[in-house]
Amino acid sequence: MDVRPNQTIYINNLNEKIKKEELKKSLYAIFSQFGQILDIVALKTLKMRGQAFVIFKEIGSASNALRTMQGFPFYDKPMRIAYSKSDSDIVAKLKGTYKERPKKVKPPKPAPGAEEKKDKKKKQSSTENSNPNTQTEQPPNQILFLTNLPEETNEMMLSMLFNQFPGFKEVRLVPNRHDIAFVEFTTELQSNAAKEALQGFKITPTHAMKITFAKK
Repeated sequence: MDVRPNQTIYINNLNEKIKKEELKKSLYAIFSQFGQILDIVALKTLKMRGQAFVIFKEIGSASNALRTMQGFPFYDKPMRIAYSKSDSDIVAKLKGTYKERPKKVKPPKPAPGAEEKKDKKKKQSSTENSNPNTQTEQPPNQILFLTNLPEETNEMMLSMLFNQFPGFKEVRLVPNRHDIAFVEFTTELQSNAAKEALQGFKITPTHAMKITFAKK
């Protein structure tokens, strides 16, 4: 019996050597391009090793991700993706069909001062937007310069993001600087296509990547 399309995709054949937190961050990095992700579930129990669930807000996002990423080489192993057989807890709660399962859940602690940070960020971004000429655009270059990267960014994560574009050559990280990186393509046209597609891409919910051409 075919499983009907739903918001949750089930992925297996994942590399079991990858730490759970790194796995979740990398899955978020490559799947958030398809739409808003509500949650990623990856368990390290013996039964669930090498498997994960990605829960999207929209069914269309899940369908798109399943078609596009089927067989994608993720940490050197092709991903096998299917729709989840049952709605995840999060989706069931949204639909009102959730049935409590007996399990211990620790309520998440609200981060102190989270609201203040948001306000500060809003103020900063509004001042940045009000002066668009502060950063002059560099002439086209096959090397892209990335900024505003989150602390946990690694070469693997960026390679997986950019190698879906033709002409991708390599990612170069800057020693002792987690927030910037360079990505090289074969031609300026190819680097521009990647720049246009991934401009503002959120590697994490709080970090929208900024992409410019590197200075020649």
